[in-house]
Amino acid sequence: MERYREVAFAPKAAPYPLHLFPEFMELFELTRTLVDIESITENERAVGEYLFQHLSSLASTTGGKVEKMDVEADRFNVFACWGDPVVTLSTHIDTVPPFFASREDDEFIWGRGACDTKGIIAAMIFAIRELLKEGQRNLGLLLVVGEERNSTGAECASRNGRGSRFLINGEPTENKLALGSKGALRFELTARGKMAHSAYPELGESAILKLLDILSDLRRLPLPCDPVLGQSTMNIGTISGGRAPNVIPDEARAELFFRLIDAGDSIEAQVRQLVNGRADLFKPLHVPAVHLGSVPGFETSIVAFTTDIPGFKGAWGKPFLFGPGSIHVAHTSQERIPKKQLVDAVPLYKQLVKHLLV
Repeated sequence: MERYREVAFAPKAAPYPLHLFPEFMELFELTRTLVDIESITENERAVGEYLFQHLSSLASTTGGKVEKMDVEADRFNVFACWGDPVVTLSTHIDTVPPFFASREDDEFIWGRGACDTKGIIAAMIFAIRELLKEGQRNLGLLLVVGEERNSTGAECASRNGRGSRFLINGEPTENKLALGSKGALRFELTARGKMAHSAYPELGESAILKLLDILSDLRRLPLPCDPVLGQSTMNIGTISGGRAPNVIPDEARAELFFRLIDAGDSIEAQVRQLVNGRADLFKPLHVPAVHLGSVPGFETSIVAFTTDIPGFKGAWGKPFLFGPGSIHVAHTSQERIPKKQLVDAVPLYKQLVKHLLV
């Protein structure tokens, strides 16, 4: 943890006038509290319990209801509603590793999950609080587990719809409405060989060389392009294998991640045709790209990352994608969220909800 604090760099900026807006302090405090509860994927229980208690306290004074939606052992989504939800705000409560605790300066709140998506959760809660004070009803807040791995929380929620007509999904889009997001296709490759003494390679069969040949072929695949979402991309994320430097390797593995601009069927077909028995091929994740709507008065953008939206399968209504923070610092040792974007997100979430409630 300390290593990440040492390398963190905060650009100089004029101090944000917090003393003029004491209510901002509470928003920042909630963000930091959430960041400081470690919730790496599959370990979301503690932050889920905190959010359940926090929202139960809010619901008890505003006529709302809060429930835990079981996903699997020790994992649950949290759903709060006020009336029958027409608009549901939603984001995920898990983070990528490694955990590092929060800190702040004049411009940013730093820490794992600060922008992806603990700050977004805080902004959504504050927006709902203000909407309730203004007499708005028919609102929902759905906080799910597992987005960073396989969207298991969204998949579970897709089987437990509550009649919502619109879903506002929170991800770091720099407070712009995303017109679309790329999909994801992940493969695990395992090449098999035969062990032998490295002095006599002719007696063995190198699984690593097999894998390298396949990966070289994959890098030459032509990938589709979309006029809105841009170019499909492939990342060779991990490579592992072998026993020792003086042993011909009998097994080697690699993980591939494609960012999709369509359903991904053509890429999958190409990969399967290319591998064609040269290695074992397993597909743990396949999420199609999505095109999203816009709302008057909001800036728009296109994002290359994948979200929970496909996992909801339309069960929570027409999706929109919006949130403070930049994806470029998510998943890094420099993760942070600008305080100004965090503050600005509250009225923008309110504006979006009101537009959809009309």
